[in-house]
Amino acid sequence: MKPKYDVVILGAGAAGLMCAARAGRGGASVLVLDHARAPGEKIRISGGGRCNFTNIHASPANFISSNRHFAKSALARYTPRDFLNLVEKHRISWHEKTLGQLFCDNSAKDIIQMLLHEMQVGRAQLKLQQTITSVEKTESGFRIALDQGTVECRSLVVATGGKSIPKMGATGFAYRLAEQFGHRIVETRPGLVPLTLDPALLEGLATLAGVAVEAEVSHAKTAFREALLFTHRGISGPAILQISSYWREGDAISLKLRPDLALLEQLKAARQSGGKQAVQTVLSDMLPRRLAAYLVEAGSFAGPMAEQNDRRLQAIADSVQNWTIRPAGSEGYRTAEVTVGGVDTKELDSRTMQSNLVNGLYFIGECVDVTGWLGGYNFQWAWASGHASGESIASILA
Repeated sequence: MKPKYDVVILGAGAAGLMCAARAGRGGASVLVLDHARAPGEKIRISGGGRCNFTNIHASPANFISSNRHFAKSALARYTPRDFLNLVEKHRISWHEKTLGQLFCDNSAKDIIQMLLHEMQVGRAQLKLQQTITSVEKTESGFRIALDQGTVECRSLVVATGGKSIPKMGATGFAYRLAEQFGHRIVETRPGLVPLTLDPALLEGLATLAGVAVEAEVSHAKTAFREALLFTHRGISGPAILQISSYWREGDAISLKLRPDLALLEQLKAARQSGGKQAVQTVLSDMLPRRLAAYLVEAGSFAGPMAEQNDRRLQAIADSVQNWTIRPAGSEGYRTAEVTVGGVDTKELDSRTMQSNLVNGLYFIGECVDVTGWLGGYNFQWAWASGHASGESIASILA
Protein backbone atom coordinates (compact mmCIF):
# COMPACT_ATOMS: atom_id res chain seq x y z
CA MET A 1 0.00 0.00 0.00
CA LYS A 2 1.50 3.31 -1.10
CA PRO A 3 1.62 6.11 1.48
CA LYS A 4 -1.13 8.67 0.89
CA TYR A 5 -1.05 12.30 1.99
CA ASP A 6 -3.41 15.21 1.70
CA VAL A 7 -0.51 17.21 0.28
CA VAL A 8 3.05 16.64 -0.84
CA ILE A 9 5.23 19.74 -1.02
CA LEU A 10 8.24 19.66 -3.30
CA GLY A 11 10.92 21.90 -1.79
CA ALA A 12 11.95 22.58 1.81
CA GLY A 13 12.77 26.24 1.29
CA ALA A 14 11.04 29.28 2.77
CA ALA A 15 7.77 28.93 0.83
CA GLY A 16 7.57 25.16 1.16
CA LEU A 17 8.17 25.15 4.92
CA MET A 18 5.60 27.89 5.46
CA CYS A 19 3.02 26.01 3.38
CA ALA A 20 3.71 22.80 5.32
CA ALA A 21 3.31 24.57 8.66
CA ARG A 22 0.02 26.22 7.69
CA ALA A 23 -1.50 23.14 6.02
CA GLY A 24 -0.39 20.86 8.87
CA ARG A 25 -1.81 23.15 11.53
CA GLY A 26 -5.04 23.13 9.53
CA GLY A 27 -5.31 19.37 9.87
CA ALA A 28 -3.81 18.21 6.57
CA SER A 29 -1.45 15.25 6.39
CA VAL A 30 1.69 16.77 4.90
CA LEU A 31 4.93 15.43 3.42
CA VAL A 32 7.76 17.75 2.35
CA LEU A 33 10.37 16.36 -0.05
CA ASP A 34 13.73 17.94 -0.89
CA HIS A 35 16.96 16.75 -2.52
CA ALA A 36 19.15 18.78 -0.13
CA ARG A 37 20.82 17.50 3.02
CA ALA A 38 19.26 20.20 5.18
CA PRO A 39 16.08 22.31 4.98
CA GLY A 40 16.06 26.05 4.34
CA GLU A 41 19.55 26.38 2.87
CA LYS A 42 18.84 29.74 1.22
CA ILE A 43 17.42 30.97 4.52
CA ARG A 44 20.62 29.87 6.25
CA ILE A 45 22.96 31.87 4.01
CA SER A 46 20.77 34.94 3.62
CA GLY A 47 21.59 38.30 5.16
CA GLY A 48 25.16 37.32 5.93
CA GLY A 49 23.86 34.43 8.03
CA ARG A 50 21.29 36.55 9.90
CA CYS A 51 18.40 36.31 7.43
CA ASN A 52 16.75 39.49 6.19
CA PHE A 53 13.44 37.74 6.85
CA THR A 54 11.03 40.49 5.76
CA ASN A 55 10.65 44.18 5.04
CA ILE A 56 8.13 46.28 6.94
CA HIS A 57 7.41 48.31 3.79
CA ALA A 58 6.55 45.30 1.59
CA SER A 59 3.72 46.04 -0.83
CA PRO A 60 2.85 44.97 -4.39
CA ALA A 61 4.83 47.98 -5.68
CA ASN A 62 8.05 46.25 -4.57
CA PHE A 63 7.57 43.28 -6.88
CA ILE A 64 8.19 42.60 -10.57
CA SER A 65 5.70 40.48 -12.53
CA SER A 66 4.16 40.42 -15.98
CA ASN A 67 0.86 40.41 -14.04
CA ARG A 68 1.39 43.26 -11.59
CA HIS A 69 -1.87 42.70 -9.68
CA PHE A 70 -1.31 39.01 -8.94
CA ALA A 71 0.67 39.37 -5.70
CA LYS A 72 -1.82 41.76 -4.05
CA SER A 73 -4.10 39.15 -2.52
CA ALA A 74 -1.48 36.94 -0.87
CA LEU A 75 0.57 39.91 0.37
CA ALA A 76 -2.51 41.58 1.87
CA ARG A 77 -3.63 38.44 3.69
CA TYR A 78 -0.22 37.61 5.16
CA THR A 79 1.72 40.75 5.97
CA PRO A 80 5.20 41.49 7.37
CA ARG A 81 3.49 42.10 10.72
CA ASP A 82 1.99 38.60 10.60
CA PHE A 83 5.39 37.03 10.09
CA LEU A 84 6.94 39.26 12.74
CA ASN A 85 4.27 38.07 15.19
CA LEU A 86 5.42 34.52 14.50
CA VAL A 87 9.06 35.50 15.03
CA GLU A 88 8.22 37.17 18.33
CA LYS A 89 6.05 34.24 19.41
CA HIS A 90 9.18 32.07 19.12
CA ARG A 91 11.18 34.69 21.05
CA ILE A 92 13.61 35.29 18.21
CA SER A 93 15.34 38.63 18.77
CA TRP A 94 15.55 40.88 15.73
CA HIS A 95 16.58 44.33 14.60
CA GLU A 96 15.75 46.74 11.81
CA LYS A 97 18.41 48.00 9.42
CA THR A 98 17.98 50.63 6.73
CA LEU A 99 14.93 50.86 4.48
CA GLY A 100 12.72 48.65 6.66
CA GLN A 101 14.87 45.51 6.47
CA LEU A 102 14.42 43.14 9.44
CA PHE A 103 17.20 40.74 10.50
CA CYS A 104 17.72 38.14 13.22
CA ASP A 105 20.03 39.32 16.01
CA ASN A 106 21.56 35.86 16.28
CA SER A 107 21.36 33.52 13.31
CA ALA A 108 19.27 32.69 10.27
CA LYS A 109 19.05 29.19 11.73
CA ASP A 110 16.56 30.60 14.25
CA ILE A 111 14.07 31.14 11.41
CA ILE A 112 14.61 27.60 10.09
CA GLN A 113 14.09 26.11 13.53
CA MET A 114 10.95 28.21 13.98
CA LEU A 115 9.46 26.88 10.74
CA LEU A 116 10.42 23.29 11.56
CA HIS A 117 8.79 23.64 14.97
CA GLU A 118 5.61 24.97 13.35
CA MET A 119 5.66 21.97 11.01
CA GLN A 120 6.09 19.57 13.91
CA VAL A 121 3.08 21.08 15.70
CA GLY A 122 1.07 20.29 12.57
CA ARG A 123 2.65 16.82 12.32
CA ALA A 124 4.05 17.56 8.87
CA GLN A 125 6.76 15.14 7.79
CA LEU A 126 10.07 16.09 6.15
CA LYS A 127 12.17 13.79 4.00
CA LEU A 128 15.52 15.05 2.72
CA GLN A 129 17.99 13.74 0.11
CA GLN A 130 15.12 12.57 -2.07
CA THR A 131 15.40 12.28 -5.84
CA ILE A 132 12.17 12.72 -7.79
CA THR A 133 12.12 10.65 -10.98
CA SER A 134 8.61 11.47 -12.18
CA VAL A 135 5.35 13.19 -11.27
CA GLU A 136 2.02 12.21 -12.78
CA LYS A 137 -1.64 13.10 -12.36
CA THR A 138 -3.92 10.36 -11.11
CA GLU A 139 -7.69 10.12 -10.80
CA SER A 140 -7.53 11.07 -7.12
CA GLY A 141 -4.52 13.38 -7.14
CA PHE A 142 -0.84 12.89 -7.92
CA ARG A 143 1.77 10.17 -7.87
CA ILE A 144 5.42 11.08 -7.20
CA ALA A 145 8.03 8.47 -8.05
CA LEU A 146 11.22 8.66 -5.99
CA ASP A 147 14.43 6.69 -6.27
CA GLN A 148 13.37 4.93 -3.07
CA GLY A 149 9.66 4.38 -3.65
CA THR A 150 6.44 6.14 -4.57
CA VAL A 151 4.10 8.49 -2.72
CA GLU A 152 0.58 9.63 -3.57
CA CYS A 153 -1.32 12.73 -2.56
CA ARG A 154 -4.49 14.69 -3.22
CA SER A 155 -2.70 18.02 -3.69
CA LEU A 156 0.79 18.82 -4.91
CA VAL A 157 2.67 22.04 -4.11
CA VAL A 158 5.70 22.98 -6.18
CA ALA A 159 8.08 25.10 -4.10
CA THR A 160 11.44 24.17 -5.61
CA GLY A 161 12.56 27.74 -6.35
CA GLY A 162 14.24 29.15 -9.43
CA LYS A 163 17.63 28.78 -11.10
CA SER A 164 19.61 31.12 -8.86
CA ILE A 165 22.72 29.80 -7.05
CA PRO A 166 23.04 26.38 -8.75
CA LYS A 167 25.89 25.38 -6.40
CA MET A 168 23.19 25.11 -3.73
CA GLY A 169 21.23 22.72 -5.91
CA ALA A 170 18.98 25.17 -7.76
CA THR A 171 17.58 23.83 -11.04
CA GLY A 172 14.78 24.54 -13.48
CA PHE A 173 12.74 21.61 -12.10
CA ALA A 174 9.67 23.73 -11.27
CA TYR A 175 9.50 25.12 -14.80
CA ARG A 176 9.79 21.69 -16.41
CA LEU A 177 7.06 20.36 -14.15
CA ALA A 178 4.83 23.35 -14.89
CA GLU A 179 5.26 22.82 -18.62
CA GLN A 180 4.50 19.12 -18.19
CA PHE A 181 1.09 20.15 -16.87
CA GLY A 182 0.46 22.69 -19.62
CA HIS A 183 1.58 25.89 -17.89
CA ARG A 184 3.36 28.71 -19.70
CA ILE A 185 6.66 30.06 -18.39
CA VAL A 186 7.43 33.77 -18.49
CA GLU A 187 11.02 34.14 -19.73
CA THR A 188 13.45 33.66 -16.86
CA ARG A 189 16.66 35.59 -16.22
CA PRO A 190 19.02 36.28 -13.29
CA GLY A 191 17.86 38.97 -10.86
CA LEU A 192 19.53 40.84 -7.99
CA VAL A 193 22.85 40.10 -9.65
CA PRO A 194 26.12 42.03 -10.24
CA LEU A 195 26.60 43.42 -13.74
CA THR A 196 29.73 42.89 -15.83
CA LEU A 197 31.53 45.35 -18.12
CA ASP A 198 33.35 44.82 -21.39
CA PRO A 199 37.15 44.39 -21.11
CA ALA A 200 38.04 47.83 -22.49
CA LEU A 201 35.78 49.68 -20.06
CA LEU A 202 36.78 47.40 -17.22
CA GLU A 203 40.47 48.10 -17.85
CA GLY A 204 39.83 51.83 -17.59
CA LEU A 205 38.03 51.38 -14.28
CA ALA A 206 40.55 48.90 -12.85
CA THR A 207 41.83 51.34 -10.19
CA LEU A 208 38.31 51.60 -8.73
CA ALA A 209 37.87 47.91 -7.77
CA GLY A 210 36.66 47.83 -4.17
CA VAL A 211 35.47 51.46 -4.14
CA ALA A 212 31.92 52.03 -2.90
CA VAL A 213 29.87 55.21 -3.27
CA GLU A 214 26.26 56.26 -2.77
CA ALA A 215 24.51 56.43 -6.14
CA GLU A 216 21.19 56.71 -7.89
CA VAL A 217 21.08 54.03 -10.58
CA SER A 218 18.30 54.18 -13.15
CA HIS A 219 16.97 52.20 -16.10
CA ALA A 220 14.06 53.66 -18.07
CA LYS A 221 11.59 54.91 -15.43
CA THR A 222 12.97 52.83 -12.56
CA ALA A 223 15.61 54.18 -10.16
CA PHE A 224 17.20 53.05 -6.91
CA ARG A 225 19.30 55.15 -4.53
CA GLU A 226 21.69 52.94 -2.55
CA ALA A 227 25.39 52.03 -2.50
CA LEU A 228 27.26 51.15 -5.70
CA LEU A 229 30.42 49.03 -5.66
CA PHE A 230 33.08 48.83 -8.38
CA THR A 231 34.47 45.29 -8.72
CA HIS A 232 37.13 43.43 -10.71
CA ARG A 233 34.36 42.17 -13.02
CA GLY A 234 32.14 45.24 -13.23
CA ILE A 235 29.67 46.91 -10.87
CA SER A 236 27.72 45.63 -7.88
CA GLY A 237 26.32 46.86 -4.57
CA PRO A 238 22.65 47.19 -3.56
CA ALA A 239 21.79 49.83 -6.17
CA ILE A 240 23.13 47.68 -9.01
CA LEU A 241 21.53 44.48 -7.70
CA GLN A 242 18.20 46.27 -7.58
CA ILE A 243 18.38 47.66 -11.11
CA SER A 244 19.66 44.34 -12.51
CA SER A 245 16.19 42.83 -12.13
CA TYR A 246 14.86 45.44 -14.59
CA TRP A 247 17.88 45.65 -16.90
CA ARG A 248 17.93 43.72 -20.19
CA GLU A 249 21.05 42.79 -22.13
CA GLY A 250 22.07 45.57 -24.52
CA ASP A 251 20.44 48.31 -22.46
CA ALA A 252 22.30 51.22 -20.87
CA ILE A 253 21.92 52.34 -17.26
CA SER A 254 22.47 55.79 -15.77
CA LEU A 255 24.57 56.43 -12.68
CA LYS A 256 24.36 59.56 -10.55
CA LEU A 257 27.10 59.40 -7.93
CA ARG A 258 26.47 61.25 -4.66
CA PRO A 259 22.92 62.19 -5.72
CA ASP A 260 22.45 63.99 -2.40
CA LEU A 261 24.89 66.73 -3.41
CA ALA A 262 24.09 69.89 -5.36
CA LEU A 263 27.53 69.36 -6.83
CA LEU A 264 27.76 72.26 -9.29
CA GLU A 265 26.86 74.77 -6.58
CA GLN A 266 29.40 73.26 -4.20
CA LEU A 267 32.12 73.39 -6.85
CA LYS A 268 31.37 77.06 -7.49
CA ALA A 269 31.49 77.76 -3.77
CA ALA A 270 34.84 75.95 -3.50
CA ARG A 271 36.21 78.04 -6.36
CA GLN A 272 35.04 81.20 -4.63
CA SER A 273 36.41 80.35 -1.18
CA GLY A 274 39.53 78.35 -1.95
CA GLY A 275 40.63 78.90 -5.50
CA LYS A 276 44.15 77.56 -4.84
CA GLN A 277 42.86 74.10 -3.99
CA ALA A 278 43.30 71.43 -6.66
CA VAL A 279 40.16 69.96 -8.24
CA GLN A 280 41.15 66.53 -6.95
CA THR A 281 41.41 67.84 -3.39
CA VAL A 282 37.93 69.32 -3.56
CA LEU A 283 36.44 66.16 -5.08
CA SER A 284 38.19 64.01 -2.47
CA ASP A 285 36.16 65.79 0.20
CA MET A 286 32.99 64.54 -1.50
CA LEU A 287 34.01 61.20 -3.00
CA PRO A 288 36.32 58.28 -2.18
CA ARG A 289 39.89 59.36 -2.95
CA ARG A 290 40.50 56.76 -5.67
CA LEU A 291 37.28 57.73 -7.40
CA ALA A 292 38.19 61.44 -7.25
CA ALA A 293 41.64 60.68 -8.72
CA TYR A 294 40.10 58.59 -11.52
CA LEU A 295 37.61 61.29 -12.49
CA VAL A 296 40.25 64.03 -12.55
CA GLU A 297 42.56 61.94 -14.75
CA ALA A 298 39.80 60.67 -17.05
CA GLY A 299 38.40 64.18 -17.57
CA SER A 300 41.72 66.03 -17.62
CA PHE A 301 40.51 68.24 -14.79
CA ALA A 302 43.89 68.77 -13.13
CA GLY A 303 44.71 72.24 -11.83
CA PRO A 304 43.51 74.68 -9.16
CA MET A 305 39.85 75.52 -8.76
CA ALA A 306 40.50 79.17 -9.66
CA GLU A 307 41.33 78.09 -13.22
CA GLN A 308 38.02 76.26 -13.76
CA ASN A 309 35.40 78.36 -15.55
CA ASP A 310 31.68 77.63 -15.26
CA ARG A 311 31.75 75.35 -18.30
CA ARG A 312 34.58 73.29 -16.79
CA LEU A 313 32.80 73.09 -13.44
CA GLN A 314 29.70 71.79 -15.22
CA ALA A 315 31.84 69.15 -16.94
CA ILE A 316 33.30 68.11 -13.56
CA ALA A 317 29.82 67.86 -12.06
CA ASP A 318 28.62 65.80 -15.03
CA SER A 319 31.58 63.43 -14.67
CA VAL A 320 30.28 62.61 -11.19
CA GLN A 321 26.52 62.77 -11.63
CA ASN A 322 25.85 62.00 -15.27
CA TRP A 323 27.34 58.59 -16.12
CA THR A 324 25.91 56.30 -18.77
CA ILE A 325 27.17 52.72 -18.79
CA ARG A 326 26.16 49.85 -21.05
CA PRO A 327 26.88 46.62 -19.11
CA ALA A 328 28.18 43.68 -21.11
CA GLY A 329 26.07 41.22 -19.14
CA SER A 330 25.51 39.90 -15.65
CA GLU A 331 27.30 37.35 -13.49
CA GLY A 332 24.41 35.01 -14.17
CA TYR A 333 22.61 32.54 -11.95
CA ARG A 334 25.90 31.68 -10.24
CA THR A 335 25.62 34.76 -8.03
CA ALA A 336 22.04 35.90 -8.68
CA GLU A 337 19.93 36.05 -5.53
CA VAL A 338 16.68 35.40 -7.39
CA THR A 339 15.20 34.37 -10.71
CA VAL A 340 13.06 36.93 -12.55
CA GLY A 341 10.14 35.41 -14.48
CA GLY A 342 8.74 31.93 -13.94
CA VAL A 343 5.39 30.17 -13.91
CA ASP A 344 2.87 32.46 -15.60
CA THR A 345 0.56 33.89 -12.94
CA LYS A 346 -2.26 34.32 -15.44
CA GLU A 347 -2.81 30.57 -15.03
CA LEU A 348 -2.82 30.61 -11.20
CA ASP A 349 -5.49 31.63 -8.67
CA SER A 350 -4.11 34.68 -6.85
CA ARG A 351 -5.92 33.83 -3.58
CA THR A 352 -4.84 30.18 -3.32
CA MET A 353 -1.85 29.83 -5.69
CA GLN A 354 -3.64 26.83 -7.22
CA SER A 355 -3.37 26.07 -10.92
CA ASN A 356 -6.33 27.06 -13.05
CA LEU A 357 -5.43 24.21 -15.39
CA VAL A 358 -4.91 21.27 -13.03
CA ASN A 359 -7.00 20.83 -9.89
CA GLY A 360 -4.91 20.31 -6.75
CA LEU A 361 -1.66 21.62 -8.26
CA TYR A 362 -0.04 24.68 -6.63
CA PHE A 363 3.02 26.81 -7.42
CA ILE A 364 4.53 29.08 -4.75
CA GLY A 365 7.64 31.11 -3.96
CA GLU A 366 10.43 31.94 -6.36
CA CYS A 367 9.31 29.62 -9.18
CA VAL A 368 6.31 31.89 -9.78
CA ASP A 369 6.58 35.02 -11.94
CA VAL A 370 6.75 37.31 -8.91
CA THR A 371 10.14 38.76 -7.94
CA GLY A 372 10.80 41.13 -5.08
CA TRP A 373 13.33 43.89 -4.58
CA LEU A 374 16.44 43.39 -2.51
CA GLY A 375 15.85 43.77 1.22
CA GLY A 376 13.56 41.02 2.56
CA TYR A 377 10.81 41.32 -0.06
CA ASN A 378 11.39 37.89 -1.62
CA PHE A 379 11.13 36.21 1.76
CA GLN A 380 7.85 38.04 2.38
CA TRP A 381 6.56 36.67 -0.93
CA ALA A 382 7.65 33.18 0.15
CA TRP A 383 5.79 33.51 3.46
CA ALA A 384 2.69 35.02 1.84
CA SER A 385 2.41 32.58 -1.07
CA GLY A 386 3.23 29.62 1.18
CA HIS A 387 0.61 30.70 3.70
CA ALA A 388 -2.01 31.23 0.95
CA SER A 389 -1.52 27.73 -0.47
CA GLY A 390 -1.39 26.10 2.96
CA GLU A 391 -4.58 27.87 4.00
CA SER A 392 -6.30 26.76 0.79
CA ILE A 393 -5.34 23.13 1.33
CA ALA A 394 -6.47 23.23 4.96
CA SER A 395 -9.80 24.82 4.01
CA ILE A 396 -10.59 21.97 1.59
CA LEU A 397 -10.43 19.55 4.53
CA ALA A 398 -12.47 21.72 6.90
